[in-house]
Amino acid sequence: MLRATILSVVNLRRTVDEWEVVVGEQIRSTRLTADLDQRTLAARADVSVGAVKSLEGGKGSSLGTLIRVVRALDRLEWLESLAPPITVSPLRMLAAKRSDPPRPRRASRRRSLT
Repeated sequence: MLRATILSVVNLRRTVDEWEVVVGEQIRSTRLTADLDQRTLAARADVSVGAVKSLEGGKGSSLGTLIRVVRALDRLEWLESLAPPITVSPLRMLAAKRSDPPRPRRASRRRSLT
């Protein structure tokens, strides 16, 4: 339990460069599990082999390249987890709040004019 908590805190504190390496490793692992070489993945994703090498090497990539490669690996759930569907509408929350009965006002004390 403690180890999992520490790991989750460490994951939150990763730098952009560290995240690029982690994502690259996940892409490479998924590609190898699918028994694809970099050239085949690049062709399926309609990107260059250099773009795949860069992505897997954690050297950065464009968002478009990442999306193309993830789609070619048939891992759309990765993309969907980045932007989950909104289940609570802020407008509905506001409307519900307005439909609540108003709170009773506190009686004010009148000041005498004399």
